[in-house]
Parts: sequence; structure tokens; C-alpha cells
Amino acid sequence: MTGYDFSLADQQLTALGSGALWWQARKLLCVADLHLGKSERQLRRGGTALPPYETRDTLERLAAVIDQIRPETVICLGDSFDDDAATAAMSDADQTRLDQLITAHRWIWITGNHDPAPTGLAGEAHDSLPLGPLLFRHIADPTFTSESATDVTAEISGHYHPKARLRGNARPAFLADHQRLILPAFGTYTGGLCTTHEALRDLMSPRALAILTGPRPLPCPMPR
Repeated sequence: MTGYDFSLADQQLTALGSGALWWQARKLLCVADLHLGKSERQLRRGGTALPPYETRDTLERLAAVIDQIRPETVICLGDSFDDDAATAAMSDADQTRLDQLITAHRWIWITGNHDPAPTGLAGEAHDSLPLGPLLFRHIADPTFTSESATDVTAEISGHYHPKARLRGNARPAFLADHQRLILPAFGTYTGGLCTTHEALRDLMSPRALAILTGPRPLPCPMPR
């Protein structure tokens, strides 16, 4: 599987072309913002009807990455479901597929703003989780600095669904600097926030990289 290797807090990480993150030393795969059940949630709340296949597509793409990488641990960085009711609304087939993935690994749910309550599924649930020098959370903390932390010197988050525009084309992208990594959304029906938005400009240092996803991950200075 194609990927771009980089270092964060002295840890070697790989930004995969799929939008997932691989931490080889820990055999850990991390994805952000699956937003499972988005089409069902929009229909339930009277929104625009979407083709009802995004949950299956997202799960199959995630399964394909897992089959290729074979992680021991999987972390989902919040907003795994589009709302709390979306868990119960999953089809039996999708529920079975997700259960198969969860039970085969150490599976960690990080709570998000769309799914703040426990999911009721197997696996561990945490508001945030420190592992070695890295802290996994849903939304980046703008006050976080490596100088003010103790054992944790960098944070990994999602939430913003970053996209970078290069030569007129926008692609989901990882954003990385010396103390922070923001993952792109992995879900099928997820939009994105352009890196030129002030929320992302303010979070990331002037020397931040954007790592564009796709068949060949492409690093470039974060477009501002």
C-alpha cells in the first residue's frame, strides 16, 4: 500500500493513500471521521436524500486497509457515527461486518462531537488516549504545545476533514507540523475544510506540510 513516511515526536508514521495513518512500531492503524450512517441520519432528520450505500462502502474500504496492513490495534478518532442513533440504525449486514472488524483487533473508539455518548459496541471508548509521546483525540487543542506537555509531545486528531487544493484540484489531506497531525476524513460522504480556512491556518505552524491522499500520497507545503 502506498504511503508517505514522516516523523512526529520521534515516532515514524506513515500517511497512507487511503487517508488512514499507520504506526508501524505499535502495529496501530488510525482513521478519523467515518461518519457511518450519514445517509440514514439525513433522511431521518428531513435532510437531502443520499444514496444509502455509504456505510457499506466505508466499511469495505476500511476492511481492505486492515487486510493489507494487518494491524493489532485500530483507533477511530471520533465522529465514527453521524449521530448516536446511527449505531442502532445500521443494517444487519453492516452491523455484522463491523463486528467482525472489531472483534479481530484491539479496537478503540475516541468520542467525537457527532457521537459523544458510548456507542454500545464492543471495543474501548475514550475521550482521548495517550500512547507513548502521542495523544489521540477528536479535536485538536489550540492550547496544546510540546513545551507544556509532560510525556506527551504531539497530538493526533481529526474533526476538520482537511482538504488541500493543488493545481486547481482539491484532495483530502493530512496536515502535519512539529507537534500536531490532523487526519483527513475516511468516511465516504464527508466533505472537507480547505487548508486556507483560518481554523486550520491558526492551528498549524507556518512550516506545516499537507500530505495529499490518493494512489500516490503527495507532500507539499500546506496551502494557505
